[in-house]
Order: sequence, then structure tokens, then C-alpha cells
Amino acid sequence: MAAEDSSAAVIYGWDLGGANIKAARLEHGVVRDVAQWACPLWQGLGHLEETLARARQRWPDCGPGADVAHAVTMTGEMTDLFEHRQAGVAALAQVMSDSFGEHVHFYAGDAGWRRQAQVGSDWALIASANWLATASLAAMRCDHAVLVDIGTTTTDVIPLVRGRVAARGRDDAGRLASGELVYQGVVRTPLCALAPRIELGGLRVNVMNEWFATTADVYRLTGELPEIHDAHPSADGRAKTPEATRQRLARMIGRDAHEAPPAAWLALARQWRMAQIAEVENNVLRVLHAAGLPADAPLVGAGCGHFLVRELAGRLGRPYCAFEDLAGIAGPVSSWARVCAPSVAVAVLLERALDGVGANGGVLQCARYRRVIASHASL
Repeated sequence: MAAEDSSAAVIYGWDLGGANIKAARLEHGVVRDVAQWACPLWQGLGHLEETLARARQRWPDCGPGADVAHAVTMTGEMTDLFEHRQAGVAALAQVMSDSFGEHVHFYAGDAGWRRQAQVGSDWALIASANWLATASLAAMRCDHAVLVDIGTTTTDVIPLVRGRVAARGRDDAGRLASGELVYQGVVRTPLCALAPRIELGGLRVNVMNEWFATTADVYRLTGELPEIHDAHPSADGRAKTPEATRQRLARMIGRDAHEAPPAAWLALARQWRMAQIAEVENNVLRVLHAAGLPADAPLVGAGCGHFLVRELAGRLGRPYCAFEDLAGIAGPVSSWARVCAPSVAVAVLLERALDGVGANGGVLQCARYRRVIASHASL
């Protein structure tokens, strides 16, 4: 049980989402590699198992080992694959434990870390806590800020006050109520969720409430979505060429792409872009007001939609800081560390826990965690 009682040479951080699996490899405290795989978890646990097999191909030492530890956080328990969230947490935890053995540690937010034997009783602490991992790491490096993590599907808006995570909501339901969770992202969000009406050629028209196009179509046309982050199938399952993308946008307003020039469809995409920025901005303003943050508190950008955070900071007249810069991550992995911030954060937090290093806000509770490990060493 050496990896449980002292620092592991290698720590893997895992963020198990419903659409993507993100992972980070930490070697002696340095982030060496970060990866993301599309994983349609709602279609079955087999997709997770296939993704973990791909991870083992990339990192041959990530299987069970005395000098390797795994830090796991998740949001995938929310998918409709599972009858309820408790069942989802239990199923995902079981797959991870079956895959990586006894050195798997599940992030339970403010309560610290949990082992497989504790997942059943403490599932609510583990469910959808990935945002708290990212925010806790950011809070160690920044006194006042708002972390804005815009991913493929959702946006987290988390206030940091005096070096502590100051979120009012602690689960998805609470964060939806407080504005700290906005269920929009830059890849998978249906365009009908962004605006009920849109303008084409000076005529303002109603939008079809159908899954004809997604935000990936918008940011593919604007040139802001790199192909590597455009990993999910299009809404119609067809190509992602400019022509096919414009056709999906046209369907949203009952048209075909040939009825207007490419410039008109680009202008339409930019309208949906502005609608999404406006929605995120409204929630950032709610969070700023509730937290009472100073005027110079920066926005910390994370996720594959970080480019919107930078623009939003300019709109609000606030400084901008990229997550990877705040976390002190440089080199080729830095951009991926921004995209996969929760996986990086849980790896760093687990290393600190195993090294006995505390964190602001009592997030790690290392001494308590060590006692828990000792009491369950025979499990």
C-alpha cells in the first residue's frame, strides 16, 4: 500500500464526463501529458472501458502499480444511462477500480478523498465535483477571481474570494440556481437553446426548436474551434465541411444554404456566438455581484471555449488569466491543461494530499484522509 502512505511517482488525474474523458499524467509533481477522448457514455459503459484501453496504450504504466496512483472526479453520473445519480457514481467508480486496482482515489470535494469501499455511502460528495477541483487549485494561486471554464457542453462560473472557493451552490442543482453552472458549451449545445429568434438579411425570424445544428457549427464557421476539439458527430451525422455546416445553420430557420451567400451564414453564426456570450456574461455578472469581488479581480479562463472568456473579460473591463498560467504549467502540454483543467487539478490535489500538504479552505483534509486510508487498508 505504498502509494497510499507516501507520494506516488506518477499520478493520473481523471475527469469522467458524459461526453468526454479527460486525463492528465503527473510525474513527480510536473504535468507531463494531458489527453481527451470523446466518449458517448450515455450509449453504454463499454465506451468508457474502450477509452481506458486507449489510455493504457498511450500510457503503458497507468495500470495497477505500487508507484502509480489515480485521482478521479466525474460528471458522467448525470447521463441517462443510469437510473439515478447514485447508481451512476457507483458504476463509474467500479469501472475505475476494476481497471486500475487499489490505488484509485475518488475526489469528494471539501470532504477530501474516498476509496472504492466508501463510494456507496458518500456518492453525493463525489458526484459532479470536478468544478470544485479546478476552482480549489485556482484558489491556491489567486486571492480574488472568477474561474470561467467553458467546455463542450457546460460552463462553470466560480468565484474565488480571499484564496477560497466561494461558490454558493455545491451541487448541480444549487449551481444552476446561483448562476454558477450554465448548461451551454462550444460544441454540443443545440442552437435553439441560444436564441428564440435570429436575423438573416434584415429579417428577424423564429428559430426552429429542433436539434438541427449545434454550437460546434458556429465556432467551426468562425474559425475558433480547432478540429481536435470538434470530436463529436454533427447534429445530422454528416460532414463538417463549410458547406455542410452552413446547411445545418440554414435548417435552423427553415432555409437551405444555397439561398444566401456564405457571408450571410457567417453573419448568422456570429449572432448565435453573441447570444451565447451574452448568456454567459449575465451569469458572470450575477456571480460577481453575489461574491462582492473587487473591480480588478480577473477572469480565469479554462476549457476549449476559453477564447470566449478572454473576450468576456474585455467586455467587462477585467484582467484575463489563462488557467495554465495560473497553475504554472508551461510547454507543449499547457494548452491541453487548460482544456482538461479538472483532470490536472485532481492529480495535483491528490499529490498534495499524499505528501501531507494542506490547502486553503480545508479542501484536502490530509490528516483525516490518512486516517481513513489506514482504517481501510485491508479492504
